[in-house]
Amino acid sequence: MAELGNNAKAGLVTALNGALADTLALYMKTKNFHWHVAGPRFRDLHLLFDEQAAQLIGTVDAIGERVRKNDEYTLTSIGTIASQTRIKDQDDVTITADVMVAELRDGNMLLHKRLGEVKEAAEEVGDNATSGIVDDWIDQTEERIWFLNQTSK
Repeated sequence: MAELGNNAKAGLVTALNGALADTLALYMKTKNFHWHVAGPRFRDLHLLFDEQAAQLIGTVDAIGERVRKNDEYTLTSIGTIASQTRIKDQDDVTITADVMVAELRDGNMLLHKRLGEVKEAAEEVGDNATSGIVDDWIDQTEERIWFLNQTSK
């Protein structure tokens, strides 16, 4: 990796920590919906949400380690996650399955945008490792969006 200037490196780390915050918040929202979904599509959505939550939590450590490999600090608490995420909380456990699907689709779209910012920041500073791995995270996010779009038809 090329030697990073302080401003460029700060931009990459900010983008990575933002993606980390969004991923953790979206994971929690997805598990919330996994636990509370109800109705005739319960089984299918319960399983889909669980699969998607597992995929999200599976990327958390890799994102955090990219920050640390840049010799910077990751998010440290629920408070820092809340302050940096773009994913809105949903505490109403009585919303419909259709609303859950739409909220998860929209949340994944926000994460997709954030991951694009990570990709741009990584390429700007010549961090090929981060640029390459974020492609996989983007692909996973696009798959989740696709599944959520298809299930809402």
